[in-house]
Amino acid sequence: QVCAQLCRRPCYCPWVPPRCPRGSPLVLDGCGCCKVCARRLGEPCDFLHVCDQSQGLVCDYSSAPAGTGGTCNFEDDEEGCEVNGRLYRDGEVFQPSCRIQCHCLDGGFTCVPLCQEDVRLPSPDCPFPRRVEIPGKCCPEWICEGAQEQPLPRDARAAPGAVSPLLWSPCPPWGTEWSPCSATCGLGFASRVSNQNRLCRLETQRRLCSAGPCPALPAALPAVS
Repeated sequence: QVCAQLCRRPCYCPWVPPRCPRGSPLVLDGCGCCKVCARRLGEPCDFLHVCDQSQGLVCDYSSAPAGTGGTCNFEDDEEGCEVNGRLYRDGEVFQPSCRIQCHCLDGGFTCVPLCQEDVRLPSPDCPFPRRVEIPGKCCPEWICEGAQEQPLPRDARAAPGAVSPLLWSPCPPWGTEWSPCSATCGLGFASRVSNQNRLCRLETQRRLCSAGPCPALPAALPAVS
């Protein structure tokens, strides 16, 4: 009945399709006739102006007065995150870039770096270290100037006090304690500085940590007109 009242046959659509905001694809309207910009999370919707189904959104009429439009929401009403115009479901792990990994949780998200932020100090085998971007690789690497500029190897950590073949003397173990978790709830990371590696150099090491689940957000109160 609604379709018969709102949909005209044959279809009459503009010659030029609309230009959509970033993250909003072109989809067919509710009549299946013309291309329209899909509505995103929290935007108004109705029979003709449909939500972005590729993001799991539906037009939610539960809090709308009778006879009016609804609001785009997740089909199962779970919370999500919007990053750079893209929606992620609660609990989803995603990478906005090759250097960062994020975790969507309770409507927010936390991210940890995937590239090591170590510090390369001058040593007898590498007196002039320099960090450069390597073609085809995401993370920058250290090279030694004057040594054919080859990337320094990242082998497994040496045992405490072990003699590296690139060093002239044993490496006394040194390091700080792991820092507290960066998040008060959900997923975060802890860091420390240590020299336990093949080149006996100080580097910042990170590991994921969990501070327990985050408390559920209170339900939003309905607007008073």
